[in-house]
Formats: sequence, C-alpha cells, structure tokens
Amino acid sequence: MKSHLPLAGLIFYMTVVGCVVSGGTATGRDDSLDDPNVRRIDRREAQRLYSIMTPLLGAMDRPKSPKEVKIGVIDTPDINAANAGGGVFYVTSGLLQKASDDQLRGVLAHEIAHEDLGHVAKLELLGTGVNLGVVLLEQLFPGSSALTPIAGNLITRGYSRSEEFAADRHGVEILRRAGYSKQVMIDALDWISRTGGGTGGGGFLSTHPATAERIQELRRMA
Repeated sequence: MKSHLPLAGLIFYMTVVGCVVSGGTATGRDDSLDDPNVRRIDRREAQRLYSIMTPLLGAMDRPKSPKEVKIGVIDTPDINAANAGGGVFYVTSGLLQKASDDQLRGVLAHEIAHEDLGHVAKLELLGTGVNLGVVLLEQLFPGSSALTPIAGNLITRGYSRSEEFAADRHGVEILRRAGYSKQVMIDALDWISRTGGGTGGGGFLSTHPATAERIQELRRMA
C-alpha cells in the first residue's frame, strides 16, 4: 500500500446536502485520507489527467493553469464528467478506466468549454457517500496522487440544448488550439453512444440534444 504523502496548499471539499453539492474549505492536513471511504487514484491516471487537461486549459479563451483547477473522481463504473464552475471538474472512475486518451480528451474538452463559456449546471450526487473531495490539478503530478473518490452517480442538470451545442463547438475550437482535430470530439461522442453511456444523466451524457444530432452538427463545422 502506498504511503500517504501530505498535500500542499488548500484542499477543497464539497459536501452533499440533500443530494445537492455545496462547497466548503479546509486547510492543513488532509484528514479525509483517514476516511475508510477514501482511496487513492492510481498515479498513472493522475499523470494522465494532468497531461490531457493542461494543454486544453491553456487553450481556453480565458486560460487557466493547473493551479487554478480542482478535480474530483467519483467512484462509479458509469461514464461521465461534469463542470461545477469556478474551475472545479468531476470525472467518474468508469470514464478513466474505459476511455482511451483521445476519448477522455474529447470529453474533457466539452466540459472545459462549458467552464470557458460560463455555463454552470446544478450537480447532484446520488449515492450513499457524504463527502466529495476535490484536489488541485497540479497536485496530481508529480505529487501524491491523492484524491477522494466516493461511491455514487454523478447527475448534471441545467444545460439547455443551445448550451450543449455551444460547448461541443467551443470544445472543438479548444481542441484545435491545442493541436487536435474536431474528430477527437466526434469520436468521443460516437464512443459514448456505442458504449451505452449516452442514455442520460447530464454532463457529457446529456440527451438534449441527442448524441446523433451533436455529431451531425459537428460534422457540418468547417
């Protein structure tokens, strides 16, 4: 078992109250690591998140550094990701385990686009967990790789049809600025559809508009 290394700086905690995620802060030692519901993400996955997200964050209209971004992992086999606003993102362990690097890149580009466009949706966590922790992205690599994933399903509500289309289009622009083609986003949507992940739940899995419509819209882009 890996030894627990201390985390520098602030650790931000999100507490689920009536299934609605609200925020709070704590400083100093990360006491959550003593919680039996808390475990560490594999260091390779931590490095993967850092290396995929950092170029995309730098390609935003309002670029962010890893020091400004916090990320949490929800321990569920479901495939999903979400933006909570304020530089806070969530991904599921199912997404990390099942997606290729390009598929993960396409999903994260969409969520980063929501952040860049100022779209913030209501987040809900359906499950038995109580505390949902997030950690600064820069602390994932080459630091301790400590995250606090908990069991539950991530649900995102509040994006309109036009906002989803806009996030897809802007996500493609962010990918292009980072040196990738729009096909990365199209392939991510196609993968979600084929794996049965696009059946609802909000976040990248929004069915309004349907996945097929989103792919068609992106193919029309120059």
